[in-house]
Amino acid sequence: MEHPVEVGVPAPDFELQDQHGTPVKLSGFRGRKVVLVFYPLAFSGICRSELAALRDLPGDAQVLTVSVDSLFTHRAWAEQEGYLFPLLSDFWPHGQVARAYGVFDDAKGVARRGTFIIDGEGVIRWSVVNPIGSARDIAAYTKALADIS
Repeated sequence: MEHPVEVGVPAPDFELQDQHGTPVKLSGFRGRKVVLVFYPLAFSGICRSELAALRDLPGDAQVLTVSVDSLFTHRAWAEQEGYLFPLLSDFWPHGQVARAYGVFDDAKGVARRGTFIIDGEGVIRWSVVNPIGSARDIAAYTKALADIS
């Protein structure tokens, strides 16, 4: 299993399509904090509760979520759940961005629950990676965001 990208290094840049087919490039958010959230698959219980909590994150951080689901799956899920942030499709090449961040699970073919907070300069300032079946602590995101200027 790969090791996650370390805190203190530049975040690997990428461009993926969101749920509307619009290309979204990480480096396009320079000057803003980004909460980059990898999750295994849409429509699962843990993912639903985690992404619902992200809707209410305080502050000016841009939330970007990534899974190997297709943009069509993301569109249906965003409409059903009212997600307004970009749900990015790492569908093809399969899991390429999750691999770049060291959170792809080769045995299962999906991303582990990795979260990376990236500062306005594009540097990873905080991260956590949980196993696929373990939810993340959203309160930890809030504290980490508050601690990053």
